[in-house]
Amino acid sequence: MRVLMSNDDGVHAPGLEILEKAVSRVANVTVVAPMEEKSTTGHNLTLHKPLRMHAMKNGYFGVSGSPADCVYLGIREALKGRPPDLVISGINRGANLGQDVYYSGTVSAAREACMMGIPAFAVSLCIDFNHASDDSKMHYKTAAEALVKVIRTMNWRKMPKGTLVNLNVPDLPRSRLKGFRVATQGFRHYSGAILKRQDHRGRPYYWVGGKYEGFKAHKGSDCQAVDQGYATLTPLQLDCTDASYHERLTEYWPAASD
Repeated sequence: MRVLMSNDDGVHAPGLEILEKAVSRVANVTVVAPMEEKSTTGHNLTLHKPLRMHAMKNGYFGVSGSPADCVYLGIREALKGRPPDLVISGINRGANLGQDVYYSGTVSAAREACMMGIPAFAVSLCIDFNHASDDSKMHYKTAAEALVKVIRTMNWRKMPKGTLVNLNVPDLPRSRLKGFRVATQGFRHYSGAILKRQDHRGRPYYWVGGKYEGFKAHKGSDCQAVDQGYATLTPLQLDCTDASYHERLTEYWPAASD
């Protein structure tokens, strides 16, 4: 099995190294990841400037672009146009639950593979940043082992075209992980606060990104299951059409008879 691996925390991120070592026990892994952290960059391709891909001493490739760039270049250049069997993005330093998936560079790397028709997983460690310690005390190995178990258990080769799987794992020792839950996409609440300051010339500048304030209580959601100590598997589709509202709109503009 040939796996292409990427992330959004950068090619030097500890979560990436731990995941690569775990997956290498069951697959031949090629790592192509951003040279710098690209968290919350969403899904973008770099079209306005050239990209550079550097061969690292540890065998990884570092790219001067986004996570989606890494998958795009990884398949077409690092793998010489030979698509991998599977693309894995992670381990992200922080959860990708609910609507986070729209901001996430980790999920965007998996989504880029999905657009190419390649089975893909996004993997995240759900860290409580209010009580976060240094990376060495975070349970990346729990997330890595969870992903390997998922690969060995499910028939991911039969994953529907246009669908990727988003795996979120609580930041717990393996012995305290309660198991796995297939979950729906939840909704997280953020304060939406903006910090306004002035530079040395007296001009205003802003820091955006509000504080996390919990999640909407919804049975079966990824947010709730992770909070209860379960790793969650949420299938995400490329097609974002709201089927029920589509039906309502056709009341105003009926479908053509032909």
